[in-house]
Amino acid sequence: MSGERENVRGSRSRPSCDSSSGPRISSQSVILGRVQPQAPGNRTIYCNDRDANLPVRFKGNSISTTKYNFFTFFPKGMFEQFRRVANCYFLMISILSMTPISPVNPVTNVVPLTLVLLVSLIKEAFEDWKRFQNDMVVNNTLIDVLQDEKWVAVPWKKLQVGDIVRVKQDGFFPADLLFLASTNADGVCYIETANLDGETNLKIRKALERTWDYLTPEKAAEFKGEVQCEQPNNSLYTFTGNLIFQKQTLPLSPNQILLRGCSLRNTEYIVGAVVFTGHETKLDIFEEPPSSECFIPGWNLGF
Repeated sequence: MSGERENVRGSRSRPSCDSSSGPRISSQSVILGRVQPQAPGNRTIYCNDRDANLPVRFKGNSISTTKYNFFTFFPKGMFEQFRRVANCYFLMISILSMTPISPVNPVTNVVPLTLVLLVSLIKEAFEDWKRFQNDMVVNNTLIDVLQDEKWVAVPWKKLQVGDIVRVKQDGFFPADLLFLASTNADGVCYIETANLDGETNLKIRKALERTWDYLTPEKAAEFKGEVQCEQPNNSLYTFTGNLIFQKQTLPLSPNQILLRGCSLRNTEYIVGAVVFTGHETKLDIFEEPPSSECFIPGWNLGF
């Protein structure tokens, strides 16, 4: 698998765009004796080396699930309302009632339609505000990131591809991670995937044996692997890639990947390297866009 650094927009219909910066030669590429050609469809990630990843301009880890912003709320909100056949029908009736030949007072049609649209827009605004608040909570959740041989708590939104992170028991994975080491024997950890597939039974993940020792911040700071893998996609159960580490190319499988949205169970903590962030994570690509229907429990507004 070739080693090109390519930036991909990992949203639901996010087009990919190549970086205009030239490739940076990593220590692993030097070991191989040549600069590897960059190939479309693959990405190269330099673990624990932000400077090497900087030219690629990977997407950040901040997420936004809102449907509107200040400028798009009214036009987009009205567009959503008039996608409904009933609203279009009553709009036509209201327009016809304003003609001189109409025997009906236009107020009897315009006022009800206006009220329906107003209530619907208020509902949309409230729901989008709740989404914004939820995004703020998630983006500002703290996670331990390796900095200068120490674990430093930083918000999820500041994570970058290639960062080394520590996730503690019962914590959620802040991004899609390459599993490096665990406090459990034999480099295994247990995860719960209820947020992905609804299953509550624990699943086992196992790190590559060559990375088991990189558990402490001092050892993790020495890890300088190069990950060559697939581009972001919505397949939750597949992963193809290689880890180039200590002059060896080690194949990776879904068994070494910890997906955002899963939580760590029965394990004191694990250490991992960030592979996909934010809207490029498999969970975010897999999820559908926010629905136009009301998601607040107990509400049933069929306007």
